[in-house]
Amino acid sequence: MPAKGKTGSRNRVAQAAERPWLLIVCGVLGLGGCAALIIGTLVAPIYVPNHDWVADTISDLAAGRWEILMDVALYGFAAGLMGTSIAAAHAHLGKTGWSVGVMSLAFLAAIVVIIGARNEYGDNDNEGVVIHIYLVYAMGALFALLSAVMQAGLRASGHQRASWWIIALGIGWAIMSPVFLMSSTSIDGLLERILGLFACGMIVVLSLVFLRRGLDCREG
Repeated sequence: MPAKGKTGSRNRVAQAAERPWLLIVCGVLGLGGCAALIIGTLVAPIYVPNHDWVADTISDLAAGRWEILMDVALYGFAAGLMGTSIAAAHAHLGKTGWSVGVMSLAFLAAIVVIIGARNEYGDNDNEGVVIHIYLVYAMGALFALLSAVMQAGLRASGHQRASWWIIALGIGWAIMSPVFLMSSTSIDGLLERILGLFACGMIVVLSLVFLRRGLDCREG
């Protein structure tokens, strides 16, 4: 195991090579994407008649007359995921596992865009090839994966608290995902919103790490 002094020295060298404004912009983009998803989830039900927060899923909000509200929120979240992926690739705080996490974030951004664009939910659409459920499975696997593979890089680079948060949120996600998939339609809306908070939590943690590193680089 390397000495703490050597590890700290390597971290300072790595930070010196980082572009502060890239990390700051991407960090803010990640936070903004999470805010967009949360705000959209809160605002869209106002315009969707008879929407049940417990029984009706977020996906139901992205279909019908007011679908643009939730679509914008989903695209905003996708932009936040991509911004987080760019920041993670630039700072690159780990080894192979971290690279897997970077790719997971990029794939998640693409999946969210496809979910927003396909409109395969909430309107009983079953014509053609329906891929929504497979996208949901992929999201479940990728969020759990990025938590598992990125926590070591956070810890090794001195972000111990962020590492523990990522682990805790990943465990929560891994537990709730199968519960959501096996739940009845009477409560799946509530469970999906809980999963959304876990997902946003992971992106917020990463975004704050990159934002902090960007600010530290600028001040240094």
